[in-house]
Parts: sequence; C-alpha cells; structure tokens
Amino acid sequence: MTFRPTEHHSGRRILATLLFLLAPAAAAGTDGFSAGELERIASHGPWPTEWMRDPGNRVSANAAAIHLGHRLFFEPRLSANGRVACATCHDPARGFQDGRATARGLADGTRNTPGLFDVRHQRWFGWDGGHDNLWSASLRPILDQREMGGSATRSAALLRGSAALACHYRQAFGKAPKATDPDLLVNVAKAIASWQETLASPPTAFDRFRDALERKDDAAAATYPAAARRGLKIFLGRGQCSTCHAGPLFTNGEFGDIGVPFFIKPAGVDPGRQGGIKRLLASPYNLLGAHNDDATKGNATGTRYLRPEHRNFGEFKVPTLRNLTLTAPYMHNGSLATLRDVVRHYSELDEDRLHTDGERILKPLNLSEAESADLVAFLESLSPEAAPPTPVEPPGVAACR
Repeated sequence: MTFRPTEHHSGRRILATLLFLLAPAAAAGTDGFSAGELERIASHGPWPTEWMRDPGNRVSANAAAIHLGHRLFFEPRLSANGRVACATCHDPARGFQDGRATARGLADGTRNTPGLFDVRHQRWFGWDGGHDNLWSASLRPILDQREMGGSATRSAALLRGSAALACHYRQAFGKAPKATDPDLLVNVAKAIASWQETLASPPTAFDRFRDALERKDDAAAATYPAAARRGLKIFLGRGQCSTCHAGPLFTNGEFGDIGVPFFIKPAGVDPGRQGGIKRLLASPYNLLGAHNDDATKGNATGTRYLRPEHRNFGEFKVPTLRNLTLTAPYMHNGSLATLRDVVRHYSELDEDRLHTDGERILKPLNLSEAESADLVAFLESLSPEAAPPTPVEPPGVAACR
C-alpha cells in the first residue's frame, strides 16, 4: 500500500473533529467528575429507596390504620380548644411545614416545624432526637400544652363520640375504643404514624441525573443544569457536605453542632441533643417500653446503649436535604430564611460558635458569589419541580357509616 500523507492528515482532522463534537455530550454526562466522585454520586440513590414497615407499630402499612390516621391528622378536636390539628403546623400545602421560623400551636414554640415527606426513613425523630419511633413523635404534640394540649380522655371521647371514627378504629385495631383502654392514646398515635409513612417524595432532577450517569446515558445526563453540576462538585469536594448529608436521604440521621445559636428568647437555652437523649430515655413510649410491638425489642438496640454526653449540648439533627424548597425557613430555630442564607452561613462560618470538645469537621468555605449560586442550584435540584400530592385515603377499607 502506498502511504499518502495527505489522507493520513485528513483522517486525523476528521477524527479530531469527531472528538470535538462528541466531547460536549460526554462532558455533559460526567462534567469532569472523577471516578471517586461518580461513586459518591451513585451513593445518593436510587430514589425512592427501599423501606420496610415499622416492627414497633403493629398497624404500620395497615390500610385501615392509614385511613384512620389520615382522618386524625386533620382532626382539630384532638386539641384542647378544638382548633389545632397536626395539619395546623404540618400544612400539606407547604410541604407539611408552616412557613414560620418557629411553630405556633396553642402557644408559641421555640423550634422550626420540620417537614414530613420521607419521615418513614428516619431513625431519630425531632430536632433533638427525643423520640426513637414515629408513633411516639406523633403522640408528643398531641399532649404538649404548647401545641395541641390534648389528653387520653379527650382522644377517647372523640373516638367514642363519632360513629365513623369508632368504626375506623375497630377496623384498624380489632376492638372498640374504650375510655378505660390504656392503649387507646398510643393507638391514635400509631394510626397517625402509619399515615405519615405514606408521605413519600418523588424523584428529582438530581435523581434523574444520578440514574443517567449510572446507566451511562449522556443525553439524559445533559439535561441536568450546568450550575447544579458545578454545585454538586462543591458539595462533594470543597464543601465536604456529603460527610454528614450522606446516602439517598442526604443525611446520616445523626446530630451535630454547626454554629447556630441555641439561645431561646428571652433568656433560655435549648440543650439540643443532650436534652433529647434525657427525654427519650425517660419516656414510657420509647422502644424499650411496653408499647413497642416488636416482641424481640430488636429495634431498641440504639436506645438501649444511648447516654447523654457533654458534647451533645447544642447539637441538632442533621436534616434531609430533600424537598428543601418546600420547607423554608431553615435550621432548628428557623433563623435562616433562604437557601442562599444557609450557604452563606457555611461560607462565613464563625468557628468560635462551635464546640470546644469533639472533632471539628467544619471550616468556613469562603465561597464566591458565583460558587454560592451554584451550590444553591444543586440544593434546589434535590426538590421536586412541584409539591408532591398529599396521599389519598387508601383503597380496600370497608365503608363506615
């Protein structure tokens, strides 16, 4: 074969042109992510992630209990004044939050109302982790005098006074609601918890990007905004955000001190996780108690060995980052109004506010305005484009008249 330099160079030019044209699609898929970064991106899925019914709640995933819990969640007559329901603070139209810095029921509270989407995946409940199960966490606001101010007597009167609610209760628990039944109040909470377990958020733009990367679908990955990809790189790298905001739920489920003040106006202090542990261990509704429906108590191991430590003072829950656009304002005290404010907090972190004991992992990020905007774009991509619909009452439940 005769060697023709002109054809050789022409072929190289064609190859170079093809590589140039193909490069944007490949870059759009990975955007320069390293193999390690791609592995960490994959660890944030898939979504929805697997969930198993709660062994401590015998009516978890029970259609009749879900039906009853749905009704009770919106029932203001559980409260002392007949005007405050669970949905008063956990408003479905606001991502099951209330849009306030701190909650207001019968009186003003001191903490921000958390959203309820995907609550079924949590290990500890409340900003201080004062509950180790969802039904106990559902019971607390019913009894809290600042929130609903209810009681076992009021709950029994409501169920016994309504033929429909009494019928739904019998369907769920196999017995009529009796005023003398010591389990009635806990059963109310377990029904409400069973309905909250149905509050699952849909996949987001990030989830579609993550899945596209996993199946090497560059065209689908290219639809993820460039700003969100840049923000994701900050999240994984310089920000080290995924150290705490890990896994498909974007949280390790634990607690930390991030320099948010724990003072309560006018002159109080919120002890955070330290107080939550003490309250949990003293509660008759924890998983070590008689109301746990798991006869083996295998779900209580974490609680059994839990002890408050000095470093727990001022620590608060690491929240999920899913559905953030639905749940402003942010932090345990609602002190940061927007996601830009949250990013600014970490960018300009005051290290003097952090604990002097324990291992420090936070440092000021010193982000530029453009980098902050990119990180916000990524965080916004963890929320659905529209608020997820409130679940309807489950089918298959016999009508009550």
